[in-house]
Amino acid sequence: MSNTEKQKRLCTQIRRDILRMVHAVDSGHPGGSLGCTEFFVALYGEILDYNPEKFTIEGHGEDIFILSNGHISPVYYSTLARHGFFPVNELATFRKIDSRLQGHPTTHEGLPGVRVATGSLGQGLSVAIGYALTKKLNGDDHLVYTLQGDGELQEGQIWEALMYAGANKVDNIIVTVDNNGRQIDGDTNDVLYLGDLKKKFESFLWEVLEIKQGNDYNEVLNTLAQAKKLAGKGKPIAILMDTEMGFGVDFMMGTHAWHGKAPNQEQMTSALEQLYLEADEDY
Repeated sequence: MSNTEKQKRLCTQIRRDILRMVHAVDSGHPGGSLGCTEFFVALYGEILDYNPEKFTIEGHGEDIFILSNGHISPVYYSTLARHGFFPVNELATFRKIDSRLQGHPTTHEGLPGVRVATGSLGQGLSVAIGYALTKKLNGDDHLVYTLQGDGELQEGQIWEALMYAGANKVDNIIVTVDNNGRQIDGDTNDVLYLGDLKKKFESFLWEVLEIKQGNDYNEVLNTLAQAKKLAGKGKPIAILMDTEMGFGVDFMMGTHAWHGKAPNQEQMTSALEQLYLEADEDY
């Protein structure tokens, strides 16, 4: 099996994890998690420079990732576990009392891989810029990555942060926007139209790349690699990534309904059949 085939298989396994986690507690956000799986697998599998056994909050001497849209924690937790940050069987504690795997990532329980509590939308980009500036001050040439939801771009703090990073040439940060066109109340165009994001980012002095098929593993990987090569050239980098919310499960795609809803038993059975893996590695 080629490395690409292994990574694509991991995408399916993580999707199984996501569904089992939210189903077990009848709570969570499967839609965006399923839509961003290729991004997480490419990022942690082939892009980031990190050591899960030597995790620190400071992250000196390694790349840093900040999940700003923290409600898609299921894909984040599964990815971290599958890349050695903590035992895979801990995924069974998702959203349970005293678990380190809360509905939104937190830091007070000391979960390896999580550097900041996120989910209060609009704040993660500012934190990521702070990390990027700290790396510059410390002479650390590693990069900072962050993921935002497109609905999150309706928050004013995002645009203050974008303006600051562009004006101050914070060129060691790579921001990816999950541009799935949906949020909790409906389509983003109906809730609050975002306009031409590429032109907006460029007007804020950002270098902009686009992923038209955000659920195509190779396209995601190649674009992240391209973004990495653009770092250090005087501009912060943004990737506008078109994904399908609920990707991989037919009844979850094409709607915002699964933004924050868990499948029932019948739906769960159908979803896992669609994500069948011979010799799966379910926790």
